[in-house]
Amino acid sequence: MGGDLSGIGALHLPGWAEDFLHEPGAEISRMTDWTAKLDSIVERTWNRDIRLVAGMPNWMLALSAQLRSRLEGTSGLLPHLRALWPNLECLIHGGIPMAPFADQLRGDLGPNVNFHEIFPSSEGFIATQDSDTAHGLRLMTGTGIYFEFLPMSEFREPRLPELGPKIVPLEGVQAGIDYALVLTTPAGLSRYLNGDIVRFISVNPPRLIHVGQTSLRLAGLGEQVSEREVTEMLTEVCHRHRWQITDFHVAPQFPDTWSHRANGRHEWWVELRSGSVENPTGPLLAGELDTGMRRLNPDYAARRQDGRLEPPVVRLVIPGVFEHWLRQKGRWGGHCKMPRCRSDRKVADELAALTRFTPETSAPFGPR
Repeated sequence: MGGDLSGIGALHLPGWAEDFLHEPGAEISRMTDWTAKLDSIVERTWNRDIRLVAGMPNWMLALSAQLRSRLEGTSGLLPHLRALWPNLECLIHGGIPMAPFADQLRGDLGPNVNFHEIFPSSEGFIATQDSDTAHGLRLMTGTGIYFEFLPMSEFREPRLPELGPKIVPLEGVQAGIDYALVLTTPAGLSRYLNGDIVRFISVNPPRLIHVGQTSLRLAGLGEQVSEREVTEMLTEVCHRHRWQITDFHVAPQFPDTWSHRANGRHEWWVELRSGSVENPTGPLLAGELDTGMRRLNPDYAARRQDGRLEPPVVRLVIPGVFEHWLRQKGRWGGHCKMPRCRSDRKVADELAALTRFTPETSAPFGPR
């Protein structure tokens, strides 16, 4: 059997859990068409007593939008989901950072709904929020997984088989350092790099944050910028202006003699939700992102200071561009994630082709 771990788990629940505790049921869980699946979830659950919801923040927003669209046409304005499900108490979320979606989710879910973050993976359960909500997630050390950590300063993709001596056990980690996660599990994995990067906030007890993935970071220009850093900075800028993020991606633009660019720079592709009071512009976003990244990341600041990294450029795209890209890639729905950044231009060039953007012109369907 193959598929998302959550979907496989939903198909193997004990009878008492499936009958009394779980929605939307096995039949809908088996559906592969995400659009039809979302419609079916709405039709089945809108009038049920839902008390806890779980999922990735971006797909919870999609479910909320579908529920509100379905019901507002028949029963008037639906201010939030708690008006529909009065006993809704908690959202369990994970998979991607909550920050870009937190304000909108709080508005969509309604008052007094708690957020609880988890850090799961297909290989095992890594960490979870506990009573200390302000200081990262508590590493789950009692589940049979043996955790080890490879400092990202030592991480070299082509030389992974040689890096065993650089790996440190949990007892040897230090706060504030980024590590690639290494797992040995009861299921048979041995020193397996699952692609996640973590940073410890404290070591006793061990609390960490998810920084990003080894394949999703900006390092092509020597800047060493993480997925978490670009997410945090865009969230900070947009929160200041009360703009809401739909999706984004950051890629390098390398030196190019044809365009007379002697040094590289970052290119931000950003889709914002419509309806903001202040009209966003690419140059405004670019300036504030640049200032913030200089403050947040010393490597970025150093390369901006010595001129090896030019000021970033921001492409604001119209609504629907990122959904179109995800659908083209067969990644629309479920637990699929938009890659926030890469050290190459694979995603950025595909977005440019999709929006018909060229350096000389900005087509009506393309960036502003």
